[in-house]
Amino acid sequence: MTISRRKALTLSGATLAGYSLGVLKPGRLQAAQPAQDEWPDTLVERPLREGFPAPLPLNDDGSAPEHPESAAGPITDPLMWRTQGRQTPDIEFDYRQLRVKVDTRGMGRLAGTLRFSNLEPLPTVSQTFLLQCGAPNPRGIVKWTGVRFSDVADMLGLIPEVHYCRFVASDGFYADEPLSTLRHRQVMLAWMMNDEPIPPQHGAPLRLIIPFRYGNRSVKAVTEMAFYTPGPRMPPLPA
Repeated sequence: MTISRRKALTLSGATLAGYSLGVLKPGRLQAAQPAQDEWPDTLVERPLREGFPAPLPLNDDGSAPEHPESAAGPITDPLMWRTQGRQTPDIEFDYRQLRVKVDTRGMGRLAGTLRFSNLEPLPTVSQTFLLQCGAPNPRGIVKWTGVRFSDVADMLGLIPEVHYCRFVASDGFYADEPLSTLRHRQVMLAWMMNDEPIPPQHGAPLRLIIPFRYGNRSVKAVTEMAFYTPGPRMPPLPA
């Protein structure tokens, strides 16, 4: 059975790399689960998935290998790239009209609605990477064009205490990533794919790209970014 990567994550409530993935609309999650009478009322053995997760081909320093632009091509399995419920989200796909809610929660100089006009002054970069999902087979080598997330973070004027960012997609899917990851030179907010605007099924109008993580971390159709600290330091437990 083939299901979308987002649906798989919704069903499992997966947490990868120590940061959460999920959906912000509990009704969808509940509807996707099997009926109560179909779920075992005790713990039972289940077969393990073979070849999952597939190993990521990374450099010794943990970065993603960069490929020549000539290696870029189409995605081999579009089913793995669809959004929640395999429905095209009802949003504006033209990246020139993008609107992303940015909530710096009092920890950045700027907050409000991010528009393409805010991204245009930043240095534009193009990078070509293999995007690998958790399934055994690679999905394709893609040339992404956009801006480095580190430049966006600097533009927002985030304070050093900001610890992570939550990226919310148009379908309610979200992923949390630490700023230490997001400031890596390979992490991007992209609006072009293989020299064309990213199509809706691949994350238009704006997609997060983290090439050294599984593809489910590269959130599609980003509509919101919210920044957080780890919270107040708790006192030690009594002896």
